[in-house]
Amino acid sequence: MTARLEDWLATEQQLASATPDPAPTQEPDRRSGLDRLQAVLRGHGPAAPIGRTLDFRLVEVEHGRAVFQGAPAQAHYNPLGSVHGGWFAALLDSAVGCAVHSTLAAGRAYTTLELKVNYVRALTDRVARVRAVGEVIHVGRRVATAEARLFGPDDRLYAHATTTCLVFDAEAAS
Repeated sequence: MTARLEDWLATEQQLASATPDPAPTQEPDRRSGLDRLQAVLRGHGPAAPIGRTLDFRLVEVEHGRAVFQGAPAQAHYNPLGSVHGGWFAALLDSAVGCAVHSTLAAGRAYTTLELKVNYVRALTDRVARVRAVGEVIHVGRRVATAEARLFGPDDRLYAHATTTCLVFDAEAAS
């Protein structure tokens, strides 16, 4: 577990040293979803501001797969003294959404229609980092589905989720 956590922290530090994110833009992007997400990893594209707010970031992406890493903190706690379910859901939604996004051609976009989260165990800041690994199940012309698991460096599962996304032409949303 210690070696895995050290690897995760090293990856995080390497990514943090990349060029700072430019400000998000409303300009149409002519790159594929995978190219856009890889640019974010290299520091050449805007990361979602919610990642800074909730202390998580994209750490890996390939076609049909996206990995987010987060640091549970007391700022994310609910009144019961553990991490709020909304924090879990934000990481899982990011992982499944970006897994779908990584499969889309230039000019295509998506939005979440449904997110189902199953909470398996409580999480506290005693777990230094967790990872949400999202993988596509199916991408069609209009609908995509994906799943994700949220686990710690010791492979303990904290939650898992599935999503259904609507896929559409990005210009139609403008």
